[in-house]
Amino acid sequence: MTEFMNYSNLQEDKAIDIGIITEKDRYRILELARRWVEIADSDEMKKRKKLWKALKDLSPKRPMVLFETLSVAGFVTDEDIQCENSILRNIEKTMLYSIRQYELLNDDIVLETYYRIPWKVTRSNYGVDIVEHHAENSLAYISNFPIQEPDDFHKLKERTFTVNREQTLSLKNLLEEIFGDILAVRVGNFDNFFPDLGFTPFTGNNFIGITMDLFKLIGNDNMLLWTYDQPELLHSFLRYLCDDRLRFYRWLKDEHLLDFNTDNQFAGPSSYGYVSDLPALDSKEQVDVKDVWAWPESQETTPVSPKMFDEIFLPYIAEVAHLFGLTYYGCCEPVHDRIESIIKNLPNLRSISVSGWNDFYKLAEALGKKYVYSRKPTPSFISGKYPHWPAAEKDIRDTFTAARDCNLEFIVRDVYDIDGDLPRLRKWVDMTRSIVGI
Repeated sequence: MTEFMNYSNLQEDKAIDIGIITEKDRYRILELARRWVEIADSDEMKKRKKLWKALKDLSPKRPMVLFETLSVAGFVTDEDIQCENSILRNIEKTMLYSIRQYELLNDDIVLETYYRIPWKVTRSNYGVDIVEHHAENSLAYISNFPIQEPDDFHKLKERTFTVNREQTLSLKNLLEEIFGDILAVRVGNFDNFFPDLGFTPFTGNNFIGITMDLFKLIGNDNMLLWTYDQPELLHSFLRYLCDDRLRFYRWLKDEHLLDFNTDNQFAGPSSYGYVSDLPALDSKEQVDVKDVWAWPESQETTPVSPKMFDEIFLPYIAEVAHLFGLTYYGCCEPVHDRIESIIKNLPNLRSISVSGWNDFYKLAEALGKKYVYSRKPTPSFISGKYPHWPAAEKDIRDTFTAARDCNLEFIVRDVYDIDGDLPRLRKWVDMTRSIVGI
């Protein structure tokens, strides 16, 4: 490992190449800003913020419903985007997703009275290149798994982190010039998943992702076999990735890049961060890691027994999670067989993701009124050419039967192909509202 480096000296302050901006582009962005503020300033948005906050405060007024549209093919198309400037096209796309979701779906989406952009943060590789080969028109991929043998561990290097302040602030200045006094621009946090300048819908999502990167580095076979054949080596890998996360989030704090995510930024996967137990926006001058939400999960260890998960993997995930104020645990993986260990090791736990692979009743009993039951409806039921509406309805009814007395939210994710049938998204929202009585 290299020695700890002074990351403050590693900033890449390169100016943004804005390119040509036509009056047509300016008018288009200004037009969207006016619509954005009209929605954000509405009484309905104020009401929804209170409802989301009540849920995360564990005193819900009703179940909340949110549909992630970012993955839905055709929800926003290239033909919908009118700007010619590449950066403004990304801004336009970001705004269109939110505005269109509000106008078409009737879910509980919230728009804030400001437009948020993240710092342009870059992280180096681990000393080896992870190369992902993706299938055409699909999320499916395979990694090159650059760490094949135990002796390859020495190839790993300490990652470096950089922030391009000038590029970020150049974008902020551009948007402020276009928005004028119509829509404020707020800078803070980073986007872990979308690096393109201007299109950063996951800003503020503090994804920990230790086992995801472990999988991409050593592969599934090694990850499972080394629990028996090379347990000390596996611990060394997990220690390395844990230390990487600890350094990164402390670096964000020291560089004053963190901002509060107790607004419509994502506390977990598409779940809002409104809550009373963390500081509100602008309540402190210096934001600490303890002031924000984090998202730990471990989908890759689903085949591992609960005991082995508790002994080998969870301690490293929990060590990073302890840096934060509150955590939202899980994604698609089943957790009903290890929920006791997760609760025990994460004292700052507030929300649990409940995918279709879970035992709804067992989790409802374990979570009760102490945590948010964040239900992820099974996306396949409303995907493809022919949605299966009886199965989709049963999915929601079974959830509500099991968890009606819990702090319940429905967060739809991973709906991709809908055969161009946008109305079915509203149909699902309306069906769910009817079932839960809202």
